[in-house]
Amino acid sequence: MNELKKYRFFFILLVGFIILTLINHSVGIKAFKLTGNSILNMLFLLPPVLIFVGLLDKWVEKETLIKYMGNKSGIYGVLFALLLGGIAAGPLYLAFPIAVLLLKKGASIRYVVFFLGVWTTAKLPVVIYEFSSFGMKFTLIHICFGLVFYYFMGIIFEKFFDNKQLLNCDKNQDISI
Repeated sequence: MNELKKYRFFFILLVGFIILTLINHSVGIKAFKLTGNSILNMLFLLPPVLIFVGLLDKWVEKETLIKYMGNKSGIYGVLFALLLGGIAAGPLYLAFPIAVLLLKKGASIRYVVFFLGVWTTAKLPVVIYEFSSFGMKFTLIHICFGLVFYYFMGIIFEKFFDNKQLLNCDKNQDISI
């Protein structure tokens, strides 16, 4: 029974899909197809990122990462997070395994939060799209305010959390909805 309790959210969604399909067949089938396509996209995107994280874990020494993204890295931490998040491609959920690896290797929380912010706001595909769709003025305002906001949020997170606290959350803890 405890095993089924872990997957209750999945079962609730499955029942919702079935009810939706019974009420409106075409919308239900469309919802199933959309969900299936999303799952397939995730299954094709996630393994390369996990391989990349594994390679980073083995290839990048802890001391090197601390030098460039540790508490005393200064402008190097900002530039490294900007570069790492800016060249990224894909949805945000791909950035979380990289963020965890950075925390494990000793990166400052400030720069990890900034990296996640850069991934969402200023990665190259987003910048190109915004520039072509909304113009240079909007893009610069959006990116500058976003980057400043995420940097200060990183500083605030650093005041309330430490790396050990973030990495030692109980993975088996039940998350209630």
